[in-house]
Amino acid sequence: MIRDRLAAAGFKLPQPLAPSFLYVAVRVHRGVAYVSGQLPRVSSTALLHVGRVPDEVSVEQAQDCARLAALHALASLEAVAGPDALERVETVVKVTGFVHASSSFADAPAVIDAASEILQIAFAERGAHARSAVNVAGLPRRSPVEIECIVAGRF
Repeated sequence: MIRDRLAAAGFKLPQPLAPSFLYVAVRVHRGVAYVSGQLPRVSSTALLHVGRVPDEVSVEQAQDCARLAALHALASLEAVAGPDALERVETVVKVTGFVHASSSFADAPAVIDAASEILQIAFAERGAHARSAVNVAGLPRRSPVEIECIVAGRF
């Protein structure tokens, strides 16, 4: 059902990728899944776009990155918590979005809205969440965006 909603909106979960550094992609504890920061990876080493918003990456490209990172978060959750994990999500509690941006860029929330949109498409009212959208001076691999989330469910 979640995959169907995403597909109807033109989105598909990517193949989950192993973390590149020393952490786990998802930690589940007492029905809460903590999804580590996800980058907009198109392979184990390549990103959809690279650079700082809006100097090297447009807002629209950064939004595409946020969507892909959110899809990676869902794919990682499913990979760790089981093939029906997305159907067992009760609510998306919190999303934190980081935008690698120039010091004068003031539209991080507009970039991270794209990730929020993915979660609301996937989970409807269960996808509504608390959120932070933060500009940062840099992200791993010069990613324009990183998305992490906390999800409650029957895990």
